[in-house]
Amino acid sequence: MEAGVRLSAGDSKWDIRTKIWDYMEANNVADFPRPVHHRIPNFKGASHAASRLPGLQEFKTAKTIKINPDAPQKTARFLTLEARKTLLVPTPRLRTGLFNKIVPPPGATKEILRICATSQGVKDYSVPIGLDAKVHVDLVVVGSVAVSEKGWRIGKGEGFADMEYAMMVSMGAITEDTPIVTIVHDCQVVDIAEELLDDHDLTVDYIITPTRTIKTGCKRPKPQGIIWHKISYEMLERIPILKNLRYREKQAGKDVILKDEHPDFPNTRKPADSDENAKTGNTELQTESTSAQIGHRHVGNDSLSTKSETHGALTTVYVGNIPPGTRVSELKSALREFHASPLRLSWQGAQGRAFFDYMDKMTAESVVSSLKGLSLRGQTLRVEMAKNQRNKGQVEISGQRNKYE
Repeated sequence: MEAGVRLSAGDSKWDIRTKIWDYMEANNVADFPRPVHHRIPNFKGASHAASRLPGLQEFKTAKTIKINPDAPQKTARFLTLEARKTLLVPTPRLRTGLFNKIVPPPGATKEILRICATSQGVKDYSVPIGLDAKVHVDLVVVGSVAVSEKGWRIGKGEGFADMEYAMMVSMGAITEDTPIVTIVHDCQVVDIAEELLDDHDLTVDYIITPTRTIKTGCKRPKPQGIIWHKISYEMLERIPILKNLRYREKQAGKDVILKDEHPDFPNTRKPADSDENAKTGNTELQTESTSAQIGHRHVGNDSLSTKSETHGALTTVYVGNIPPGTRVSELKSALREFHASPLRLSWQGAQGRAFFDYMDKMTAESVVSSLKGLSLRGQTLRVEMAKNQRNKGQVEISGQRNKYE
């Protein structure tokens, strides 16, 4: 442990973070990007530290490894690809999903693999992994701001590593026995009081630094999944995939009461319906009506069509791969769970598809993000922006719609 990082009794998590960041900057052990404050800090010697990773038996036997996208783990990502293992990288800030699988081009050279290990490579050489994917992760590498030899870990304060781990538990990708490794500078290894840890905090089994590999022997239980009563509505909106997981767990009969709904928080509440409606362009879906002229059903309030024509064209979202036998009420129920009810729903269940109209493009794109990976009756739906948008609120039904399939 670096003697220069001096902690005091009673230091909070934030105090520890600040002291680590300050020390790394003041002693020039920080590396690009700088300043390292509010980041998983990159450090001089990160590549050398990562070179110790392949020496772990857990790395040698692993087939699939999940590694965080931060700069100090770039070499770890490269070494994983070089060893011809499957590399999963979390989607930045979990905006569009949980993680992506890096797929290098056939015959990729070391230079190409190094590019694949960068943030740009993640964009250019990856495919998204859906919640229904049968993924088994053998080893997890996370970043840290501070970590103790006992395995206690402190991140940068946004909780994404903890959330990613909990999500992987929820989707069955990892177990309690999946080893967790962190790669840090020696100065980041400090004494952390266990009372600072919460039940959602992730602990680590190995710490790798430029000078040593530490097996923590940590016995503290890791998170058993998402702790819903610690999730707020605000977080649910920021991380759309959480809505999907919550819906799945609710369908499975699990307790998914959010922090804002919890009886211990009487002064917090779900955003008012009017707020949700303003955000999604939502009105309560009405009973189904049949239109013989166009051969499919609209579900919605007819008065909205006139109103939307006045305010401009609607934006349409396409949903395909709807399982045979699915009732429109099942889809409507799922949409309400995600606060994604449209102005109008055009149902074509016999063709396994439906179309949702929203007031504007921003709302529609948010809905597409929220519903990614949504499944009904065990089948993942295809959700995307419709190729042919509505023109002045009117539906183009002809053979053009077949292009969505």
